[in-house]
Amino acid sequence: MGDPVAEYASRIQQQEREIKCLSAEIENLKNPETLGISSQLNELRDENARLKYRLNILKRSLQEERSQCSKTMININQRLQGVFGDAIRAAFPDVENPPLTISPNQQAKFGDYQCNSAMGMAQIMKANGLKVSPREIAEKIVQNIPDNDLIQKTEIAGPGFINVHLKKAFVSKLLTNLLVNGVQPPPLESKKRVVVDFSSPNIAKEMHVGHLRSTIIGESMCRLFEFLGYDVLRLNHVGDWGTQFGMLIAHLQDKFPDYLTESPPISDLQGFYKESKKRFDEEEEFKKRAYQCVVRLQSKEPDFIKAWNLICDVSRKEFQRVYDCLDIRIVERGESYYQNMMTAVVKEFEEKGLVKLEEGRKLVFVPGQSIPLTVVKSDGGYTYDTSDLAALRQRLFEEKADIIVYVTDSGQATHFQVVFAAGQMIGWYDPKVTRVEHAGFGVVLGEDKKKFKTRSGDTVRLMDLLEEGLKRSMDKLKEKERDKVLTPEELTKAQRAVAFGCIKYADLSHNRNNDYVFSFDKMLDDRGNTAAYLLYAYTRIRPARGLPALRLHPHQVDHPPGQPGRGGAPEGRGDHRGAAGPREGVEAGEVHPALPEILHKILEDLLLHTLCDYLYELATTFTEFYDSCYCVEKDRQTGEVVKINVWRLLLCDATAAIMARGFDILGLTPVQRM
Repeated sequence: MGDPVAEYASRIQQQEREIKCLSAEIENLKNPETLGISSQLNELRDENARLKYRLNILKRSLQEERSQCSKTMININQRLQGVFGDAIRAAFPDVENPPLTISPNQQAKFGDYQCNSAMGMAQIMKANGLKVSPREIAEKIVQNIPDNDLIQKTEIAGPGFINVHLKKAFVSKLLTNLLVNGVQPPPLESKKRVVVDFSSPNIAKEMHVGHLRSTIIGESMCRLFEFLGYDVLRLNHVGDWGTQFGMLIAHLQDKFPDYLTESPPISDLQGFYKESKKRFDEEEEFKKRAYQCVVRLQSKEPDFIKAWNLICDVSRKEFQRVYDCLDIRIVERGESYYQNMMTAVVKEFEEKGLVKLEEGRKLVFVPGQSIPLTVVKSDGGYTYDTSDLAALRQRLFEEKADIIVYVTDSGQATHFQVVFAAGQMIGWYDPKVTRVEHAGFGVVLGEDKKKFKTRSGDTVRLMDLLEEGLKRSMDKLKEKERDKVLTPEELTKAQRAVAFGCIKYADLSHNRNNDYVFSFDKMLDDRGNTAAYLLYAYTRIRPARGLPALRLHPHQVDHPPGQPGRGGAPEGRGDHRGAAGPREGVEAGEVHPALPEILHKILEDLLLHTLCDYLYELATTFTEFYDSCYCVEKDRQTGEVVKINVWRLLLCDATAAIMARGFDILGLTPVQRM
């Protein structure tokens, strides 16, 4: 989306060019009376004067906005916490660690925010022998609210809820800041290094639906961290090392003689892998030869490394097809990357006396954890535990990460809990300083509420799923006859935006901790909390963003409230759609400034469905506003523009800017026409 201020300035420049042209025409007219255009000339002169007057006002307004607006978006919740924190301390100085609970109000008619601290404080005071009703506490808190530029009024409701109404001038200032500077991240205390481990398919296997959630959630987390100003490293911890590759190469030696010059295609390779596993389990001679191949691969004999690289390359090309569809950027660092580090990790644990030998295995027992880590197998080989410890150490000491997030299914939660605890035990990091976290997620279910599989019971290939999404998306667009109004290029863009956007959004809009049902019918529905609905809402905003008001007479323009020489139209004035809508005027923008606190919350809990809920609320609020309040009023008979409400158009700009930023974090691609 373009910069609204730049577009505003561009239109001003266009007016300046028109004024110059008009002035040149006036100068070139030597004898207007003889040309019979005296009346026209006077009209041009009047129009010239009006345009210059309006241009000067607009330029002055833009200069004032740029000088007054900060570059960062304000976190209203944090500001209100500061105000109410001061009020509580002033009202109850003897209460230690009083609860401070501020949340957005779910129903706008009761206010914008709500402070619920009084109930918690009543419990604390009761425990200390003081019986005070929550309502009395709330009244005293309100009496001690310091002077501030946020709060218009407060109301005490129920047992002691404090409803907060924001000042309209404050909200207007926030929106002006947004329009002038764009959607900026909230202030960042310090720039941190973030490593996100996600996607993680296995070499020689096709990506399947089990990789879908990790890939989508991990990428969106990275986009959020980047928008907030962090230095982000995306890591793809692929399974590219171990016994299975000796097994596969041994099988290829028998079944695919050209294995040293080319690799079988990925589908054949996956079949060969299954066959090799069967032979490994059933044929003792093959098992011995497979182990020999493992040793030769780990010894990095040239032929075995060459065969391994060919297998890895054909797998990567297949992975990239998926990543290109989903617009994923990621750096591969497979298990092989950490092989040379594992010996040093085991040695470090041994030197600190943290390794115990049991039945030939080397184990690490971590206090408080129910299972040990196996760092060396009885045959001397390393394990996933060893690999993950080496990866953790490398990310802490070499990458110098301040935040490390592992995005895998919830079934691996216990494993990572033990690995992280081992890292703390050996002194690699302090959890109070460095954040190391497992962001788990539930499984993808079919519409039968069972694990999502094909009709034959096989795992669903991810590429098949994406191609099915493209087909269904096109069918939906044609059903709505969009193919008759869109160009072929526009239709293709809409198809991809809807198909891939709906798959992503269906995942992200659910709490990642829960399982979710995969249903193309639901995700392609343009009603309800779906990407299809949001993308459509966004395309509705776009046409309203033009500002033809600059070409009208001053009395034809309803200006933003509070600007020099512009009072704005009275409530409901000139509205050809009837009475003003439920979120008219500035109130229509009150949902906008909540974005910084939404992002701050997600930064803490990494639950991206909160952003989806916010965007859906914003889209539905805008739709109510847009359906109830005119932006551009036209004469019903002539079709000519007779009234422009600039403030409402600016609200459209603000809404579009926020939706576009939210789309970018979620990985959705908006289109101009849909």
